[in-house]
Amino acid sequence: MFSRWKSKKEEKHADTFLSVSAPVSGQAVPLSEVPDETFAGGHMGKGVAIEPVEGRLIAPFDGSVAHVVRTNHALILEHATGLQLLMHIGIDTVGLKGNGFTSHIASGDTVKAGQTLITFDLEVIRSAGYRTIIPVIVTGSGEDTPGVECHYGAVSAGESRILTVASRQ
Repeated sequence: MFSRWKSKKEEKHADTFLSVSAPVSGQAVPLSEVPDETFAGGHMGKGVAIEPVEGRLIAPFDGSVAHVVRTNHALILEHATGLQLLMHIGIDTVGLKGNGFTSHIASGDTVKAGQTLITFDLEVIRSAGYRTIIPVIVTGSGEDTPGVECHYGAVSAGESRILTVASRQ
């Protein structure tokens, strides 16, 4: 039996898959469980949310830091494929004005999977009346990302897969 050869055009547009590991240990849940309509409604993109059990956010893949929010509660990490991942620590935590958050990276930095990005104090966040849930959203992918598969349940930072992203090359 002869196998069908793919044309260069077909090869160029082949699907590739990127596995994204958990940036923090905890419980991965659907975005619909985030108490903020912007995230819950998928307006920022597709992804999952993690109820953290620790205050350390790590790089889920090798990449570069596209942006760190001034108050250190959120960042965008970019993979070599162009995929961008928004990680937002807590809901409305911008109101803490950086209190309880320490960034270990800056915009433009190159990072390795497992590297600490931001440490945060869960008790400072909770005692101020904010939720600690962390939306992890695929952004900056537009029409070039045909699918994002989400994985839920107990997750360990750097070990458990939370997203499988199919992208066109």
